[in-house]
This record gives sequence, structure tokens and C-alpha cells, in this order.
Amino acid sequence: MADGTGYDGVSDQDLLTRHVEGDADAFGEIVRRHRDRLWAVALRTLGDREEAADAVQDALVSAYRAAHTFRGQSAVTTWLHRITVNACLDRARKAASRKTSPVDDTERLEQLLEPHESASAPAERNDLHRQLIEALGTLPADQRSALVLVDMQGYPVAEAARILDVPTGTVKSRCARGRARLLPLLTHLRPDSSGEGKNPGGERNRTQGPTVPPAAGPRRAEPPDTGPSDSAAVKGGGGRA
Repeated sequence: MADGTGYDGVSDQDLLTRHVEGDADAFGEIVRRHRDRLWAVALRTLGDREEAADAVQDALVSAYRAAHTFRGQSAVTTWLHRITVNACLDRARKAASRKTSPVDDTERLEQLLEPHESASAPAERNDLHRQLIEALGTLPADQRSALVLVDMQGYPVAEAARILDVPTGTVKSRCARGRARLLPLLTHLRPDSSGEGKNPGGERNRTQGPTVPPAAGPRRAEPPDTGPSDSAAVKGGGGRA
């Protein structure tokens, strides 16, 4: 069932149940369905492809081991995203002591921020990406992860709060503080914002200050869930389980 065709019509939650019950291929199908979005979140949170790959691997190992603790109080995709963000935050905290230099490879940034963008993207967009990564790298990990989910991945504040396992007010506060810190670093990138207010869909959860160029909105495999989160299953996300 490597291509997933044998699981057509099977929900994520049922796949997780099958995995717990011993189905050797069920978890692989979950990974196949969600890895691209988990990878995008990790890339945009950490800004480093190797670190992101390790974080996703850590997260999936944690999810594999913690599957039996999942109680269905949140969507599987929300649960997986939370574990991935936790894994990224773990790595960001560890990397903070190393203080690596900003990413400056144009091709790598193109792949990082717009994986499906043509190689003929304008040079000014590449420069924007470079400066954006440098600016995001100055933020605390909690502010960066909130901005990545809300401004770059397009998640509503309520869903980002479920993923991060914090109140919605905390997500709003982190985004506001993050945008305020980015303002002096990114204002020069938008010298004549005459089209402000004309961006359909851009009014979502926006506050005054610079916004991160959005990636394609998340393709949710399940409807947003408003119930309590399965936080106990992911407190050890990123290898701490």
C-alpha cells in the first residue's frame, strides 16, 4: 500500500487506530498525507533545511510512539502540527547558543519560502526572502512559530493556538510582539504600500506592522476542530516522548 490507494476513504483518526492495533502500513499513510505541510512548517520555523529535516523526523518518531495516547480530542493534523512545532522549538532553543550566520544562498531561500516557485523569480523577490529569513531569525522561537503558522502558513489564530497548545490570546500577543520587532527591520521592503487594503483575504488576523509573505494556504485534510487538544500526547514532541 505504498501509494496509499488501499486507504482511500479511511480517515486519519482511523489510520492512527489501525497503527496502534498493529497495521504496519497505516502510519506510513498518515506520513504520506501530511509530511509536505509538516515539512513546510519546519522549514519556515527553523530556516535551515537540515535542521527542519531532523525536526520533522523527531516529530514523526514521537508521533509514532505516542499514537496510543491520542484521544481524538483534536484533529490528527492538528496533533501532528503541534508535535512538529514542539520539535522545531526544541531545536531552535538548542541552536540559540550556537548563533549561526544568516542564510544567504538565493537558490536555497527560493526553495525554503516558495518550494513551487519558478527559478526565474525576480531577483528582488530573492532579496526579500533573504532579508525576511534574517529578520525572522532575530525573533524568539515562540514568536517566530506563531508568525510562521498565522502569517506564512495561513492558519487562523484559533487553530494556531490549538497547534501550539496555548490560549488564542497568547498567539495574538506573540504575533503582535513579533510583528513589532520585525517592523524596523522590514519597513524599507515596502516603501510605497499604496495597495494596502486591496488585498483580499489579507485582513485575516492582521495587526499594524509588517506581514510575512504568505505561502499557499494549508490544505486541510480534516475540518478545523474546536474541541480541547490532545496536549498530553505531545508534551514530549520532538524527541522528548
